[in-house]
Amino acid sequence: MRLKIDMAIQKMPVAYNTMFISAIKEAIKASDPEYYEKLYFYEGKSNKQTKNLTFSVKVSNYKIVGEEFEINGRVSWFISTPDLELGLVLYNGLMHKRKFVYKNYEWTRIRVDLLKERTIENEEVVFKALSPICIRNKEGKFIGPENPEYETELNYITNETLKSYRGRGLNRPLSFKSINLKKIVVKETLRDFMQKTGKSYLGVNAYRGMFSLAGDQEDLMAIYQLGLGFKRSQGFGNLDVVE
Repeated sequence: MRLKIDMAIQKMPVAYNTMFISAIKEAIKASDPEYYEKLYFYEGKSNKQTKNLTFSVKVSNYKIVGEEFEINGRVSWFISTPDLELGLVLYNGLMHKRKFVYKNYEWTRIRVDLLKERTIENEEVVFKALSPICIRNKEGKFIGPENPEYETELNYITNETLKSYRGRGLNRPLSFKSINLKKIVVKETLRDFMQKTGKSYLGVNAYRGMFSLAGDQEDLMAIYQLGLGFKRSQGFGNLDVVE
């Protein structure tokens, strides 16, 4: 299930991922409070398990002033999930709520569209990363496609992602090849990181562009729907199929 949400926003932070995570939570809570509690809390504590969704954001006609986007155009927000229950709850919540507030920022939902999903019929697919892909190694260091560990760690996190979603991992290992992936540094605001380091942002080394994945057809379809890599539900790894 893929959603496109068009929004009117005059300003938003450069480190905007947390703003959209907050909006996802608001929409789910507005639609189904019991489902929200089940998804985000476990035995009275915050449930930090990764959610079965990914998203990306496209901003048009803007300039960056300090740590903010000043926007004269429209912002489009794309969400993908293979979980129909989660997708429907989120869709209903986004239709129910028109205005969202995050800290000093406010945005208005203009429209919500259901997008047609592609059907993957091959065992090798060229993908485009709509939001940057984040891969890290066992030491927690962010690594790029030039690193010999990259494919191994990509297989590891994808296997864990699929186990969490469908109860079993990859049907067979993935083969990865960069086509034109380029490094970008994504700013994230993380409370724990700020408290430990005193720094305002965590810089995440991630990669955007096109790449090919070869593997099992069923796995590739699930990856297309769930996203790829670490931090998917935090606005990383949203993919589209290149024709």
